[in-house]
Amino acid sequence: REKSPYLLQHAHNPVDWYPWGEEAFETAREADKPIFLSIGYATCHWCHVMERESFENDEVARLLNDAFVNVKVDREERPDVDGIYMTVAQRLTGQGGWPLTILMTPDRHPFFAATYIPRENRFGRLGMINLIPRIRNAWTTNRDALVATADAIVEDLGQMATAEHPSTPLDESTLELGFQELLRSFDREHAGFGRAPKFPTPHLLLFLLRYWHRTQNGAALEMVQATLAALRAGGIFDQIGFGFHRYSTDPRWLVPHFEKMLYDQALLVLAYSEALQAGGSPAVERTIRQTLSYVQRDLTAPDGGFFSAEDADSEGEEGKFYIWTHDELRDALGADAEVAIAAWGVEEGGNFTEEATGRRQGTNILHLGRPLPRVAAELEISHEDLASRLESARTKLLAQRGSRIRPLLDDKILTDWTGLMIAAFARAGSVLHDPSYVEAARRAAQFLDATMWTDGGLLHRFRGGDAGIAGNVDDYAFLAWGRIELYQATLLPEHLRRAVELTETMLDRFWDGERGGLFFSPADRSDLIVRQREIYDGAIPSGNSVAMYNLLRLSRLTGVSRYDQNASELANAFSREVAGHPSAHGLLLCALDFAIGPSQEVVISGDADDDVTRQMIETAKRAYHPNRVVLHRPEGDDPGPIGQLAPFVRELGTQDGRPTAYLCHNFRCERPVTDAAELAQVLAAGE
Repeated sequence: REKSPYLLQHAHNPVDWYPWGEEAFETAREADKPIFLSIGYATCHWCHVMERESFENDEVARLLNDAFVNVKVDREERPDVDGIYMTVAQRLTGQGGWPLTILMTPDRHPFFAATYIPRENRFGRLGMINLIPRIRNAWTTNRDALVATADAIVEDLGQMATAEHPSTPLDESTLELGFQELLRSFDREHAGFGRAPKFPTPHLLLFLLRYWHRTQNGAALEMVQATLAALRAGGIFDQIGFGFHRYSTDPRWLVPHFEKMLYDQALLVLAYSEALQAGGSPAVERTIRQTLSYVQRDLTAPDGGFFSAEDADSEGEEGKFYIWTHDELRDALGADAEVAIAAWGVEEGGNFTEEATGRRQGTNILHLGRPLPRVAAELEISHEDLASRLESARTKLLAQRGSRIRPLLDDKILTDWTGLMIAAFARAGSVLHDPSYVEAARRAAQFLDATMWTDGGLLHRFRGGDAGIAGNVDDYAFLAWGRIELYQATLLPEHLRRAVELTETMLDRFWDGERGGLFFSPADRSDLIVRQREIYDGAIPSGNSVAMYNLLRLSRLTGVSRYDQNASELANAFSREVAGHPSAHGLLLCALDFAIGPSQEVVISGDADDDVTRQMIETAKRAYHPNRVVLHRPEGDDPGPIGQLAPFVRELGTQDGRPTAYLCHNFRCERPVTDAAELAQVLAAGE
């Protein structure tokens, strides 16, 4: 009866799974059993491994069914549940990840946490067959100790959620410290940050672009450019079908974890789009178009929504869909084989080394191991000929790969991730002057309007014609981001109106009136043991960071100073955490950069079809200006809907019947101009 592909994957296990809900909790109370909570998601490789080893095993299932009431949670459907128990795992074990295993009382109080657990003892790791009897015995003979542990953990969670800390000033020194942290962790050989496994973390690149724009420190831009180039050249990018895999298991970006997540495509397109504005190369533009072509081909629903992910595994093997032997390439490509083998780093013995065993499989992960001009020189052909033959080879391999068994498509549509993808399509469409991308963003927004609003609020998940699960703060913040980007791409007031509605509803449902900032879950959700506030920007930025960025932009777009105040209170609420480790809050640093300023508001007043109006709009949007917002006011005494949303534009009409541009910055406005060239001069002077 569930809609989650992850839960449906486990529907026929011999384990008697319950979905998260009162039925499971009441059953546990009546049976006087603890709860075995297993959290994962449909495209999680190690979740599949644990299912094959344990949850499909009759002996393990018998032990679980005898000892526990067993509950399965899709962390993408219920990120609030996952967030709470992931915090428990990190505090108890020092690490987290999926599958997440929690043992807890019928009242949902946890007393044990782990990630993947093998079926039997292995290399010092306790196995399911040995663990379950121990827990059952402890529950029978030493329950008071388990309950005391569980109660202490819940008390600790409550104290974390309600603790008040003195605020720490966040200013330009915070931006500088964030930059220095990233400079120290930058991999100068392979690009990216930190050690393997290496994640793309695009919001760090968005911050570095802003830091470069603010300081003109070339090192920041170089880190961005090197990382984006390394990602596109590496095995983490699908060289045949395009799109990015989730992360790299090695420092070189060669061996990915092969699942593809919608949010990675969205955030990386945003990073590549801003890098292109900041002076990126044609290769950067190609990467944007290739990534969006993957999303349109494989992750777009017929009605315009975006699917969540594609699995890493097919036929029980990770990466099998994507890898090639040397002989397979020769057989498939004929005359183009030599070019493909040289360009994509193909080895006869294979270059794919298994993460777990360190053994080479004899298969290859295609990547651009060397610059293409060097490959062309070695093959004694022109660069243009190489590019043409490589594209021919890619097309042939894509067609042949189409006959393979595809990885699972997780076809649920999530409001928050779709909001990010709307932002990416809208921004890319604006930067590339490609209306088809803006239209893809508009269709997705229209789909969410039609399906995910109910009783004045957002729902989180859509699948199989069914929308459900009340939205979390990420749903509101991420979709508002998408709507703001759609407004900037189209200057149609309906998108700004929707962004304002989303933000107002978010503040009403999630704002912490005592400490500032936003709770992750709504107040009326009764199945949670604590109401958390998140600020860490991990693989996905936190809802609080995105909300702060939105609030600041909306304050400039609408003139509503209350949004500025909300953003300031939000920053103060988390200032101690941010000041202590700025680079762990990359998207919030983008918001802080905007808050410190200078920011610019540009109002173009005139008939939208007038050539001069269009030229001035294009001038205002040209190049890289991360802290600039643009509004369009129609000519005439009545500005229409934009006048209701942004009352300050009512007085900013045309001058002498000519299209007119107004620049406001540092809380003051410059004299109006009526020529695109003059506007360009005023904008440059206001930087």
